[in-house]
Amino acid sequence: AEDIESILFQHAKAWAKLDPNVATASHVENLISRAKQHDDSAASVEELRSYFPTNQEPPHPRIGFGTAGLRGRMQPGPVGMNDLVVIQTAQGLAQDILRHNTDGKPLKAVVAYDHRCHGTFDLSSKNFAIYTKLVFESVGITCTLLDGYVATPILAFAVTNINAAVGIMVTASHNPKQDDGYKVYWSDGCQIRSPIDERIASSIVEEGNLSPWNDYGEQLQELKTKANSNEELIGECYGLSNPAETEKIVKDYFQAIDMSGLVSGEVFEETSISPKIAYTAMHGIGHPFAMKSFQKFNLPPFLPVPSQKDPDPNFSTVPFPNPEEKGALNEATSFAIQNGCEIVLANDPDADRLGVAEFDKESRTWIMFTGDQIGTLLGHYLWNAIGKKSEKPVAMCASTVSSKMLQTMGLMEGFRFEETLTGFKWIGSCALSLQERGYQVLLGYEEAIGFSCGGIIPDKDGISAIGLMATMVHSYYSMGKTLTSKLREIHQKYGEFVSNNGYYQCDDPAIVQRIISGMRNGGRYFEQVGGYSVESVRDLGTPGYDSTQDDKKPTLPTSASSPMVTFRFTNGGVAQFRASGTEPKFKYYIEMKGQPGEEKESVEQRLREMSGVILEHLLEPTKNGLIVPSSL
Repeated sequence: AEDIESILFQHAKAWAKLDPNVATASHVENLISRAKQHDDSAASVEELRSYFPTNQEPPHPRIGFGTAGLRGRMQPGPVGMNDLVVIQTAQGLAQDILRHNTDGKPLKAVVAYDHRCHGTFDLSSKNFAIYTKLVFESVGITCTLLDGYVATPILAFAVTNINAAVGIMVTASHNPKQDDGYKVYWSDGCQIRSPIDERIASSIVEEGNLSPWNDYGEQLQELKTKANSNEELIGECYGLSNPAETEKIVKDYFQAIDMSGLVSGEVFEETSISPKIAYTAMHGIGHPFAMKSFQKFNLPPFLPVPSQKDPDPNFSTVPFPNPEEKGALNEATSFAIQNGCEIVLANDPDADRLGVAEFDKESRTWIMFTGDQIGTLLGHYLWNAIGKKSEKPVAMCASTVSSKMLQTMGLMEGFRFEETLTGFKWIGSCALSLQERGYQVLLGYEEAIGFSCGGIIPDKDGISAIGLMATMVHSYYSMGKTLTSKLREIHQKYGEFVSNNGYYQCDDPAIVQRIISGMRNGGRYFEQVGGYSVESVRDLGTPGYDSTQDDKKPTLPTSASSPMVTFRFTNGGVAQFRASGTEPKFKYYIEMKGQPGEEKESVEQRLREMSGVILEHLLEPTKNGLIVPSSL
């Protein structure tokens, strides 16, 4: 057998030969020559291995194309985000679209990008977007490249707005600065889902799509040279982008907010009792869109956190730019205190998520609302402001691991609630199917602070959600209430919902299998767990089981590779278990529903007792060697 090191060198060399990017190709070639000189070989071989994981026989590992498209570190080689990987992906995607365009109609695509870049390797979201346009147009797919930095929800909106077959957003959302991503939307404006994702993944690795069809690097160089000598060219992308169409799409998006009924028509003037709102874009691209959202909702302007207002690819003040991360809003809350703001609203860097915090005057502390609490506030507000008056039947949906509060609210108020699999592609497609059946879908949400309000797009949207949340803040504060006191009121009416979500570290898939099989108990699902009576069981593995259905078959899709098991208990508790698709984690979501009027402390106490018993009985952490993460 050939020694693995020489296979590594061949693999890296073949890659560098195809790579149109001078910086990454020459970096790899230098590493190969340094690796062959013995004095510096170990470190260079190590670095090459990190870029080119190598098997004895091809195929060698490459970055996975999954439900969110691509996401990974900006670096050379097939497991990173770089020019060649993006070109291969765009070629595979273009081929798939052409192959399935059975009626031969002219095809359109739309592409947008954020501010992420890697200086040393000359990699950037902008270049990835440009290469995508060059690939698509080389095979006759008209491609609109949006000009300048555009928030993800606007790209999702653009797909159906211009009637495109596909949309691509180049962003890594709230990942750390070294990452970039390539997010694919289908013609319905929803993220791609099975089986389309598998189909595209296999198209990318077809022989004919792995080598660039043209010298795209050369084309990009020529475009840059031409742009330098031509003052007439407009836009940020050497004449390839379309500023006028971009402006029209953004205008249409805000027009759609108007048409959705979300804007109450009330104009909130600044008075002595109006709340002051601080806003952070978390070094991302949300700021101009959040400003427009406030204007559209007739709100007084917010105070931007200056150190995080402008796009900064280094994310200088917050290494994990996700509003959910512990400490991620510290900069914003200290700015808020200095400026007398009671509320902090945050978008993640591509502005598809929304974080909310409120200063609690009683305890003199900041309350960071969870995704479920924000979902509850939005759902309650939307039902009362729009739902009750709607001429159509009203629906809301949420992922199965989100709180069951909206379900209870729906049962009491008379709107339809649908539960979906985890991930916004499922929430979005559920919302679209409800709309087709004549429902007005007011809210779709997931606990990971993703909200789609008013049916504007079938994806999470931090831009419309921020205007709506700020409207709610102004409305409640004008009545002498706060978000916290409003939430308390809602819970008094519908009951407290208290959750204990967490995970165990588990590196061995066989242990996960063993735990799930234990829960199945050979097909005789438990009627009691540790003394708690089970009301119903749903198993979304294969073949699948749901004790509430007449035919015992679940209504949600099942999956052998990522099963999820849900136990509902007669005391109002729900416990759900699944292995993470992307990390070595075994996750659990346990929620306890209180009776209307029952004190939160009492519900929390019941949840604590029950969680301990259930986790011990069903997971047997010690026996299975599950590790409790230190962060919990």
